[in-house]
Amino acid sequence: MEPQSPTMLVVCGKSAAENELARCLKNNNTLKLPDDSPVTVALQSEIENQENVNVGSDDVFRINLYMDLLSTSLFGKLLIFSPKLASTHDVVSSSKAEMEDGRIVPLVQYVVSLAMTEAINDGNVRSKDGDKVAFAFFSGMPSLDVRIKWPNDLYLDGLKVGGILCTSTYKSKKFNVSAGIGLNVNNQKPTICLNAVLQRLGVCCCQVQREEIIAAFFNKFECFYDIFITQGFQALEELYYKTWLHSGQRVILQEKNEDQDQISEHVVTIKGLTTSGYLLAATEDGQTCELHPDGNRLCDLYLDWVEAPQAAIT
Repeated sequence: MEPQSPTMLVVCGKSAAENELARCLKNNNTLKLPDDSPVTVALQSEIENQENVNVGSDDVFRINLYMDLLSTSLFGKLLIFSPKLASTHDVVSSSKAEMEDGRIVPLVQYVVSLAMTEAINDGNVRSKDGDKVAFAFFSGMPSLDVRIKWPNDLYLDGLKVGGILCTSTYKSKKFNVSAGIGLNVNNQKPTICLNAVLQRLGVCCCQVQREEIIAAFFNKFECFYDIFITQGFQALEELYYKTWLHSGQRVILQEKNEDQDQISEHVVTIKGLTTSGYLLAATEDGQTCELHPDGNRLCDLYLDWVEAPQAAIT
């Protein structure tokens, strides 16, 4: 059996502090994969082209562009880049954001989803000197309209264009949370991608770049996360509801009786989110209920009635 090729990780920071952290990560062999497969770690200063990292063929990731467009004080300032990686969670699993209040942990994925949709739909990102750089469309051209499909999918023109995965562990009385985002920027198969839609809209000579999208996301996320921590998710709910797909949506729920041989149907209307982050719905007779996800589709839910047995959508 031929030896396995090592996974390449390029580590760099925006400031001297993050670059020193990058050196420590390399020197201490901190970055590892769960299966102990071989890893090669390089600092930005050690690669042949310090501004660009080859992704494959003529595709590159422009590190300096990303750093120039990043305007955060906390998030996104340490970059770990790999041209090919089975899962980003494999690398960041040991470097998670810590939260003490477990009640708000389920809401983090909504903050992440909102930040990404706003980063794309806003159509601009601020450079380090404060100027806005338009990346998605020219003045007067239609912008993209990415929407949130609860609980963790991003949709564009009725098709899935991305998804959010948040995981958490509990240790030493703290919840360690990590968030992963998958987004189709250039690869339109099997569903759709941002740049293909822009081409259909007539914006052919100004395409979305990954560096711009990632920087714009972190700029948005840091602002939203600060609001989330200091004021609660309620302060973001109005904007979230403008972005998601489900306000006023009617859902047919099927409930089996105790002997499992008969099924009754209930029509509910989506009203919003509960304080715990699940769907808040109302029945035709005015009762409220809470819908929980079971899988990744909105129709895969079970219904936790306030004054009735549990029911399931089939």
